Amino acid sequence: MKRVISLILIFSIYSYASLIGSAYSQRDLQILEDLDINPSFISDYKLQKVYTQYQSKYNSSNYVEKLNEASLFVPKIKEILREEGIPDVFIYMAMAESNFTMDAKSRVRATGLWQFMSATGKRYGLENDLYVDERMDLIKSTKAAADYLNRLHDIFGKWYLAAIAYNCGEGRVIEAIARATIDLYVERNPHMKNDKQIDEYRNIIKAYQEKRVKFREVRKVYNEVKKWNIEPDINDLLTVQTKISRQYIPSESRRYIRKIISLAMMKSQSFIRHEENSHLLNMGISTTVATVQVKGGLHLRNIANSIGMSYDELLSLNKHIKQSIIPPTKEVYEINIPYSRLSRFNETKDSIKDTKFVVHIVKRGDTLYGLSRKYRIPYSLIKDYNKLKTNKLALKQKIILPIPKDMIGKIKFSNDNSYTSNKKNYTVKSGDSLYSIAKKYKINVEKLKRDNNLKTSLLKIGDKIVIR
Repeated sequence: MKRVISLILIFSIYSYASLIGSAYSQRDLQILEDLDINPSFISDYKLQKVYTQYQSKYNSSNYVEKLNEASLFVPKIKEILREEGIPDVFIYMAMAESNFTMDAKSRVRATGLWQFMSATGKRYGLENDLYVDERMDLIKSTKAAADYLNRLHDIFGKWYLAAIAYNCGEGRVIEAIARATIDLYVERNPHMKNDKQIDEYRNIIKAYQEKRVKFREVRKVYNEVKKWNIEPDINDLLTVQTKISRQYIPSESRRYIRKIISLAMMKSQSFIRHEENSHLLNMGISTTVATVQVKGGLHLRNIANSIGMSYDELLSLNKHIKQSIIPPTKEVYEINIPYSRLSRFNETKDSIKDTKFVVHIVKRGDTLYGLSRKYRIPYSLIKDYNKLKTNKLALKQKIILPIPKDMIGKIKFSNDNSYTSNKKNYTVKSGDSLYSIAKKYKINVEKLKRDNNLKTSLLKIGDKIVIR
């Protein structure tokens, strides 16, 4: 019976392996090498399983759609990663983190393309205040992610370990390497199983897991066992041990590294080489996004008008700018524009109209909180913009409200402290996709999804779509 079970397991492994194993390309092996993973990992059956699942979830149209939606900024991400010495494969880490959604937010409040927590973002120079959240800045967040990844690579010496540590934390990876090293050492030297030093190391790690000692004690163990010249590889660290609740690497992170590899390998599939998708193979060859400096206090709408592009398109490249107002506290601030608009920006940058904001004259009974609710603007933003020292208002006092004056009567206030243009209803027809509808109305796909509370890109004939 045991022999039959063993044969079934072996068959399962090789049946998964054959999904790539019989047709993998040199590029697939290069992806592993770029991550400092031995090419033999191509036969890892769990990798094959994840790859197969993502081929189903990210079928040809869905996968291509996500790349197309990101086609304006993916080349810029690749450019920054190369400049910072990060392998190209890490573009798919951004896809794994946020699905190329600039303003993505997780349940634990990680935000942006690279899913930075607020504290980590600040550590790497990303501002988050009343006016901006630079975790959603395409360029600044990518540079911050590159700095973080390079630091993790300096610690661990391998790119796949940097990727895993980015997901679960460097402390967890240090603990994992220490544990795996001790286990491999004992496995190779059975007579050391009950060695006092080994027992002491294991007890320290257990005490840390039970929160009885500080992490620095585990780091000391890590530094000592590294001297043994036993290097656990990816197969060792991703091993699932029986009857152990705390594995070397958390299950989410084990899947995470396989997900990055799978998404990268899908770029080799035949549907990418079709004529209509061939442009995706060349993403990254030309510059698509430029960074320019603009005066503090300007509104993105005025900047968009001056360079002849839609407000929504400019906003899609600058989702980090809250309320669409360039921080008035700064003399100049960098924003992102399509490279194709750079020449026009240089011609018109000195003639961009200052934004004329709404001015509210204080009446009896007015309060800052009341104005905040009435105009759907954060209370703290009104106070900061007007440089108010207290919450008290005086009769006939002029309060500037950061809403463009020329938009009054043309906008509809919402409950998310923002405003949107008047809406249009669209009924989905045969052959429609979110991408085609967004292209038709010249708006961003993610905005279309957000405005309609859509979790996926799937549409059905007859669905009602709101165009704002």
